[in-house]
Amino acid sequence: MTLLRVEGLTRRFGGVVAVDDVSFTVGAGEIVGLIGPNGAGKTTVINLLTGLLRPSSGQIEFNGARLDSLTPHRIARAGVARTYQNIRLFRGLSALDNVIVGTHLRTRASFAARLAFAPAVRREEAEARETARALLARVNLGQREAARATSLPYGEQRRLEIARALAAQPELLLLDEPAAGMNPAEMDVLIALIRSLRDEGQTILLIEHNMQVVMGVCDRIVVLNFGRKIAEGTPAEISRDKDVITAYLGEEE
Repeated sequence: MTLLRVEGLTRRFGGVVAVDDVSFTVGAGEIVGLIGPNGAGKTTVINLLTGLLRPSSGQIEFNGARLDSLTPHRIARAGVARTYQNIRLFRGLSALDNVIVGTHLRTRASFAARLAFAPAVRREEAEARETARALLARVNLGQREAARATSLPYGEQRRLEIARALAAQPELLLLDEPAAGMNPAEMDVLIALIRSLRDEGQTILLIEHNMQVVMGVCDRIVVLNFGRKIAEGTPAEISRDKDVITAYLGEEE
């Protein structure tokens, strides 16, 4: 089943066309990689998918419904969650509280009930805490729940951000360069985590520069260059594609 369908997606900034008539799909349970050289338009696509930017033209469909006119919080509520190229955690909060924040879209108690700290609110908060603990364990941070987010090593902060995104129970998880800055040991842990999420049925759109990660986890890959899609296929097909090789490595005179 096609979960995400992007058709003719275009975004202009004045005279600059950052994303130019891009189309692709993501099937339920797939990991699709979105790759390309620096400035290819990858993060702009993620920002369009999550409502931080509006398309100049084109359509975004998720679960058969249009997303391209919705605000970020409505897109998140529809089942799309993301991480960021630059880590964005709540620096003063514990690892556990960072993940609890991610559960807020799934809470139902009213503002008045929260002011009164009604029994339903207490139950909801207890459930959110247990969900957050389970997700910390899921990303191998179960012993770190009391640690301040900024005290964690870099690779653990990356995994904490993934746990917070998963707390929203997304159908589609968007990972924006999750391996950026990682050492080889941290990268191996990340690859294992992404593979296990896919094995559990999580649908993922992955932006990544590290080819070890891309080739190791993706079912299909979409390649952008100067805002346009230049290739799409399996990792094996993409690794042999002449246009992709030229975009990354250039060509001889």
